[in-house]
Amino acid sequence: MKKTLLEIVQEILNDMDSDEVGSITDTMESSQASEIVKSTYFAMLSNRNWPHTKKPIQLIASGTPDRPTHMTLPEGVKELSVLNYNKAKGGETRKHYKSVRYLDPDAFLRRQNYLNNDNDNIDVIVDVTGVELLIKNDKAPEYFTSFDDTVLVFDSYDRTTDSTLQNSKVQASAYIYPTWSHLDDFVPDLPAEAFTSFIEEAKAKCSFKLRQVVDQKAEQEAGRQGRWLSRKARRIAGGIKYPNYGRNSNKRGRDVTFRGSE
Repeated sequence: MKKTLLEIVQEILNDMDSDEVGSITDTMESSQASEIVKSTYFAMLSNRNWPHTKKPIQLIASGTPDRPTHMTLPEGVKELSVLNYNKAKGGETRKHYKSVRYLDPDAFLRRQNYLNNDNDNIDVIVDVTGVELLIKNDKAPEYFTSFDDTVLVFDSYDRTTDSTLQNSKVQASAYIYPTWSHLDDFVPDLPAEAFTSFIEEAKAKCSFKLRQVVDQKAEQEAGRQGRWLSRKARRIAGGIKYPNYGRNSNKRGRDVTFRGSE
């Protein structure tokens, strides 16, 4: 069952035989406990990609011909998961969304450096770092990279269709860091089944940090709940995968996720 921040703090203080409170700010101990609950929450979110935090996002296009293939991630992105681009030509009414694949910066530069800038279909653009990049100007993007985990650089754009890549033609989803409100009635953004693990972990940390006592029961329960959540997450994602020592029926490459800014 989900609980408010105040209810979580009250449960923790009760287990520690502390004074009762009607608000997280009533005592120094309740305020400290609420801060520990907050840090526990964000640590828990960082340990895995929670399905409920995966949301559609809109990239921010550069909007300038100087960097026609640059786009920026919005704030709060933990990891980019899916990136498609509408590759329909000018005049076509049917949309053609195709996956754009990630390459690490070194592989991206090696690939682009094979291009001949003497050809009309190759632009030389200067990245914000001052590095020159060779970019195709006659096709929709196929690959992208990032040099700073925030700005995405694509390998090409079709200048006969648009002068720069358009964020309206992007389909993207990413794992997002939820926001936190340090208020009594705030309910942390976690699935209901994760609250037991979350609260037990917070109890163990509060017991140690505020009382210098190890709460063995809370630590054991937090560990048990964490293992259960880990198994459950794998099942949601399609079940625990075992090695396939037989024929490989899928020879296609895997998409590579791109970690964004925190």
